Amino acid sequence: MDAALVVRDLAKHYAVRGSLIDAFRGGRRSAVYAVDGVSFAIGRGEILSLVGESGCGKTTTGKLITRLESPTSGSIVFQGRDIAGLSRAELRTVRRDLQIIFQDPYDSLDPRYTVERTIQEPLVAQGVERAEARRRRVEETLDMVELRPARMFMSRYPHELSGGQRQRVAIARAMILRPTFVVADEPVSMLDVSIRAGVLGLMRKWNRELGVSFLFITHDLGVARYMSSRIVVMYLGKIVETGDTEAVIASPKHPYTQMLIAAVPDPDPRTRRATQELRGDVPSAIDPPSGCRFHPRCPLAQAACATEEPALRPLRDGRLAACHFAQ
Repeated sequence: MDAALVVRDLAKHYAVRGSLIDAFRGGRRSAVYAVDGVSFAIGRGEILSLVGESGCGKTTTGKLITRLESPTSGSIVFQGRDIAGLSRAELRTVRRDLQIIFQDPYDSLDPRYTVERTIQEPLVAQGVERAEARRRRVEETLDMVELRPARMFMSRYPHELSGGQRQRVAIARAMILRPTFVVADEPVSMLDVSIRAGVLGLMRKWNRELGVSFLFITHDLGVARYMSSRIVVMYLGKIVETGDTEAVIASPKHPYTQMLIAAVPDPDPRTRRATQELRGDVPSAIDPPSGCRFHPRCPLAQAACATEEPALRPLRDGRLAACHFAQ
């Protein structure tokens, strides 16, 4: 595979400040293990989906890859260069090719800026072109995201747009530099179902016609199936299963993946399938369980699961799973 991005042993641990009494007692400093040793690769022109429950580390992984957060350890090789330790100034050139689309356009768009100024921001930051040329680029990009006619939207403010239009403006800002790689962090989760298909279709079109690679972050397995050829399932900072999307959804090997898929409603009332509900909530990332992190919620857990952490190992069908008993 000709890789656009290779992540190896990526970790992000946030220090947690204890109480003053703990400090005097010399207590051990705690940390949130948001991402804890994640490795995967994304090919040029590929869409890879990263799925899991809220709090599993998906968004943090996306922020690390785009260097909005600095990793505690590990490497992020983009276009053959490890960007994990680059300075702010060194990252400037990388950002032309590496962009992110955020989940919530309410938070990502400045209410004081017009649509034109919002989308122009990356061009100004990169010192790209003159004012008139930037204006033409904004019009072209608004047309790309199907906000037409473009001139009708350029002078508007975020509060004058619908939710779907706001998200298209956020996508336009990410695409204005014509990046080769985009991290899409739950880009349609806040949109009505009727609007989602259009936004997802745009990203698939850019992938197909422009060769843009995507890391598509979502909790929705149906959306992941529509968007990507491969899928990575994450739980409490770790990858538990990865493989071809259709194979993973049709025959999941890790108990966590099995339960995620079983929890998806089936619209056909005639369908009868065994379901096992996920027990309890995701444990705290400050003090993750020993052994397999999923074992406190797993109906198949045995004694070894509480003491031995399973490695992400290859199975016979080419996928990887981190489970002692995956076949």
